[in-house]
Amino acid sequence: MTTVDTGQLEAALERAVERVRRLPESRLRRGAAAEGRALADELTRRAQLLERPYGGTRRVPDAGPWAVGDQIAVTGHDLARAIQQAPDEGRARRELAEALAVLAAFHV
Repeated sequence: MTTVDTGQLEAALERAVERVRRLPESRLRRGAAAEGRALADELTRRAQLLERPYGGTRRVPDAGPWAVGDQIAVTGHDLARAIQQAPDEGRARRELAEALAVLAAFHV
């Protein structure tokens, strides 16, 4: 396990989740839910590759527009845990930086 602090990731994740949860249904249906699912897909892909570098990855299912905030939260927390448990600290730090960049680029 690494000693990488994922506090920044957790904070950025919470901000993204709260933005999505505050959106009206009309905005979710006009594309924000799809953007949120794409973010959840990216977060889960990163976690899965960190945990099993040679395994396949799975996508996040479409559970409707109201579930997107929860999907981002769960996949983001999974990624934070995978970073904390990564055996290679250098890779964990790179993954943390990339995950923070992905979350910073998420605008809904």
